[in-house]
Amino acid sequence: MIPQSFVQELLSRVDIVDVIERHLPLKKSGANYFACCPFHGEKSASFSVSPSKQFYHCFGCGAHGSAIGFLMEHNGLGFVDAVKELAGQVGLQVPDDGHHASPAETDARERLYEAMAAAARFYKEQLRHGPAAVAYLKRREVSGEIAARFGLGFAPDEWQALQRVFPDYQAKTLAEAGLVIDNDQGRRYDRFRNRIVFPIHDRRGRIIAFGGRVMDGGEPKYLNSPETPLFEKGRELYGLFLAQKAIRDAGHVVVVEGYMDVVALAQFGVANAVATLGTATTPQHVLALLRQTDRIVFCFDGDAAGRRAAWRALENALEALRDDATLAFLFLPAEHDPDSFVRAEGAEAFRKAAAGATSLANFLIQELSARHALDTAEGRAGLVHEARPLVTRIGAPLLRLQVMKMLAEASELTQTEIEDALGLRQSRAVRKAPPHQEGWRPPARNFTPRRAPVRGGRRKPPSAIESLLRLVLTHTALAARLPVGLIPDDSAEGRALIAIIDMLSLGEPVPAGGLGALIERFRDTPHGEPLSRIAAELVDAEFDEAVIEPLFEDILRKLQIDHVSAELAELMQRSRENGLDNRGRHRMAELLVEKSKLSSAAKGSDL
Repeated sequence: MIPQSFVQELLSRVDIVDVIERHLPLKKSGANYFACCPFHGEKSASFSVSPSKQFYHCFGCGAHGSAIGFLMEHNGLGFVDAVKELAGQVGLQVPDDGHHASPAETDARERLYEAMAAAARFYKEQLRHGPAAVAYLKRREVSGEIAARFGLGFAPDEWQALQRVFPDYQAKTLAEAGLVIDNDQGRRYDRFRNRIVFPIHDRRGRIIAFGGRVMDGGEPKYLNSPETPLFEKGRELYGLFLAQKAIRDAGHVVVVEGYMDVVALAQFGVANAVATLGTATTPQHVLALLRQTDRIVFCFDGDAAGRRAAWRALENALEALRDDATLAFLFLPAEHDPDSFVRAEGAEAFRKAAAGATSLANFLIQELSARHALDTAEGRAGLVHEARPLVTRIGAPLLRLQVMKMLAEASELTQTEIEDALGLRQSRAVRKAPPHQEGWRPPARNFTPRRAPVRGGRRKPPSAIESLLRLVLTHTALAARLPVGLIPDDSAEGRALIAIIDMLSLGEPVPAGGLGALIERFRDTPHGEPLSRIAAELVDAEFDEAVIEPLFEDILRKLQIDHVSAELAELMQRSRENGLDNRGRHRMAELLVEKSKLSSAAKGSDL
């Protein structure tokens, strides 16, 4: 875990323009720099980089982020690797929970990489001298070009073939790398024997593990390297490093179950496929893929085993879901796997099938509905009962709402009833705060910076909370003056604003690395999505500093009026239902006077 303080220091030292210009030619236009977006095909430059905000945004495809986010997206890196690469550019040493790797630890890790690279060269060379392996690949219609692209090799049918590469066959490094096995009698032998070998790369292209496939009917059919200091199968995907460009070009990634499926699809021109490594799809897999694309298609055999595997993938993906991304499930005919399907039907048929894959929401409701007799009250109740733990785990709030609507229809309940049944009734309450809480200053008009035109129609004006969040994102110190009790927590924007206020109240400094650094502060939190979305709208915004303070005060006044109005409405409701005691009547009178004063002040302000 990299300390947040280091991330903030790093972003304060780098210039996002310099970082991106290493990969793209940028041209200055006004206050910002522009280029053709590297994440989608375009002829006009809509990719904007703001040096003042240290943030980039593409007005064409919506890609946006900080310097770290750019390296993650462009180079296909994980967060840690992106931070390390960026730190290396400015000469900073990356700490790990306060622990710095010793020279000995660094050397040991490098020896593991070197051992894996040497083994890969050996296996690749052995393929040239393995007629049975060559014949097998020819039968599978794998060309020499594709075999070379994936670095395919062959492990000879020998117990200690690697001794030819590693004279010190008893070296500790070989066992740590997972290349050899030590049995109970202390005898050492090669892990991979008489198998086609598939090198597994990390997102920087380094070989971190191998997969081996038998060429006959032996078992196990697939054999992977064990988990090592370099390799964690729940995080890695076969073929991802090689598929990154194809994924961007296709606009989606296809996730299959075997190495040969990836290779066969690539042989037929479907190069945007990856495979899990002997494990069910994990949330880490989903997050890694969503850094590459906003559409994931899971491809499974159409038999019962395939549907069970698809259901496990769905369960593991729920918490990683985003409202701006799509997960879908493709079930092939029962007699096919991806390899056989693309050979029999062709690449275009496979692409068409992937385009028509079942959405996650539809698969979820269809699968659950099939398990219950929906023509009975008990069956419909069972459907809702089984759905509850799944729906509550959906990390995308708008998608969760859509699934709840589908579930309400299937179970013949109203939306309110399904929300109550699932325990997901949306709170409309506003946090209570004393009407004159210390630190509150009068407030509010909408703050609307210049932004790119919205395609497909007009966008509704921002709410007071959205306007305030826009202001705070560019003038973060203002958040310290906001009383948290005035901020409604019934929207993602409101909760994000409260998080910024809490950050400052706990003594954290305002990030020195601009808007990009502030967004990085909330990466991998529920607030990251709304903050980065609004930040993207601000990348090309222009500000008149003379009106910032009046804007801030007007917005606060509007929130105070809303707060007083909410309390008044509650008292009036109580008065209609049960009447009010003297204290309640006195409080209502106070609030009416206060609302009148605030409204008068609002009318008198320069709106």
